[in-house]
Amino acid sequence: MEPQYISAEEAVQCIQSGNRVFLHGSAATPITLIKAMQRRHRELKNVELVSITSMGEVDFNDPECRGSFFFNSLFVSANTRAVANSPHGDYVPIFLSEIPQLFRRSILPIDVAMVQVSPPDSHGYCSLGTSVDIARSAVDTAKVVVAQVNPNMPRTHGDGFLHVNRIRAMIWDESPLPELNYAQRVSEPIEKIGRYVASLIEDGACLQMGIGVIPDQVLKNLGGHKDLGLHTEMLSDGAIPLLEKGVINNRSKKLNIGRSVAGFLAGTRKLYDFVHDNPSIRMMDIGYVNDAGIIRQNPKATAINSAIEIDITGQICADSIGIFQYSGIGGQMDFMRGASLSDGGKPIIALPSVTNKGVSRIVPFLNQGAGVVTTRGHVHWVVTEYGIVDLFGKNLKQRAKALISIAHPNHREELERAFHSRFK
Repeated sequence: MEPQYISAEEAVQCIQSGNRVFLHGSAATPITLIKAMQRRHRELKNVELVSITSMGEVDFNDPECRGSFFFNSLFVSANTRAVANSPHGDYVPIFLSEIPQLFRRSILPIDVAMVQVSPPDSHGYCSLGTSVDIARSAVDTAKVVVAQVNPNMPRTHGDGFLHVNRIRAMIWDESPLPELNYAQRVSEPIEKIGRYVASLIEDGACLQMGIGVIPDQVLKNLGGHKDLGLHTEMLSDGAIPLLEKGVINNRSKKLNIGRSVAGFLAGTRKLYDFVHDNPSIRMMDIGYVNDAGIIRQNPKATAINSAIEIDITGQICADSIGIFQYSGIGGQMDFMRGASLSDGGKPIIALPSVTNKGVSRIVPFLNQGAGVVTTRGHVHWVVTEYGIVDLFGKNLKQRAKALISIAHPNHREELERAFHSRFK
């Protein structure tokens, strides 16, 4: 039976005042449906929106929508920062691996899930495509599912299949998917960090790459490695050359042998085309991907993540600038812990020594109000463009001295003074 498509305006009529609406995230953000929902702002009140990272040209901080929508972010991104830090939004601190529990245990029950999917196949199955992550639990538990069907959405293997019988309303939309290109943001310090981190990665390691330019730069330095695996919350363009050359072949893994595992994709059209109907890539529920008990089962699990700032005892702030909510806890702790428990695993934090304005990211104390995403008990390897240190097993004084040694030279004297003031 041919699917019946309706207009976006008709599809969003199922949303009622007081509803909680899930928005599909990252490259799968259903922009056409979201804008149609926003156009109903005069007739809707107190609609709660929940989502992780969103992408694309959509204004969640539109003054006309205030009072109609409240954005309850599970991970703050560029187009939701303004509203999440306003009276019309907020942020839920939570590990990415545990977000599905919010839906499945009805802590945040979903009334309407708005998703973007691939066209249905001959059996009636669409694919959640680039973002299976928390969307799997959202569509499983939502009272109503509304789908933006897009032929530009890749059909991905794994946990993301959704039958048309589960979808209340479908619209047809051929808009290009949002894209990210980290290659445009590379600097000399980032290149150095990429080389340092790559030197820590062993043959046979199973990689997790966080979000941003540093993980992609690390991947560029792994062409000479052998038998790498991939089990990561996010997959980006940087992995494609290694997958094509067989450097990443997943032979050394204990789980999903021969297949790369990810929760969501964010990159360019080249990436979306690469994963389309590619059986070597499995897009999975984030409750599985980010489960530390699953991560640790692969030997040499190597987690590479970044930070906004780190204090001299090793506390990591990765989600806020003082009290300003910049991103979220996400999956950093899931993978830092999973990697540390893995046989031969390495949890790595990699960050430039200073901000774009020259402010040190290695600090005596975290900014007032800053959130600790990764505790000092979980931090092992730390990398800047000035070197590599391993904090595991070191006391507070040893940690401070190690971190000061990889701080920017312009700030080391200040950090030394703070060291002597604190430790006498």
